[in-house]
Amino acid sequence: MKVEIWSDIACPWCYIGRRRFEKALAQFEHRDEVEITWRSFQLDPNAPRDYAGNVNDLVMQRYGMSREKAESANAQVTELAALEGLEYHMERAHPVNSMDAHRLLHLAAKHHLQGEMKERLQKAYFTDGLVISDHKTLVQLAEEVGLNGDETRRMLESDAYIDAVRTDGQRGQVMGINGVPFFVFDEKYGVSGAQPAETFLTALQRVWMDSHPAW
Repeated sequence: MKVEIWSDIACPWCYIGRRRFEKALAQFEHRDEVEITWRSFQLDPNAPRDYAGNVNDLVMQRYGMSREKAESANAQVTELAALEGLEYHMERAHPVNSMDAHRLLHLAAKHHLQGEMKERLQKAYFTDGLVISDHKTLVQLAEEVGLNGDETRRMLESDAYIDAVRTDGQRGQVMGINGVPFFVFDEKYGVSGAQPAETFLTALQRVWMDSHPAW
């Protein structure tokens, strides 16, 4: 079974949704036969490479919220993340352009390290407060999961995988995906949002039975 997951690194619900999906997968009898591919989706493709403020500042500017409301909204998502074992520090997060981080995920896929790279990038953003548009940081993170630093650096200095990132986004749009996370099972069945683990488990079982009717 193939599961494609459209998500953005700088999306708090994507990390939460990942953990809930992983809980479901751990309960799925045929989990060893599930192939997961991470698809690129930029919530804000026009975001700057550098941003002086934090997520609270961005929420205030984008949605016209007061600082108190912005901090309250981020506190709520932080509490939900904690229930999934995630440690969010939204006050440290730097909402910058995620294109290069997504390009790095495509390089990682080439070396069968995409899941590990995605996890490290999400933790870097939400827990460590690292700037995921900074090339030096991305090279360091790539090396941590086992990618070659020199190869990563050369890739980032080129235009490699830009088209692949955009193609992922365009394919998602064709499929009607306008928000993330979005999970597609065998190109037949979709689950939108950070649903409870039970919902993901039901989807896994349903798609498996559809493709193995005599099982």
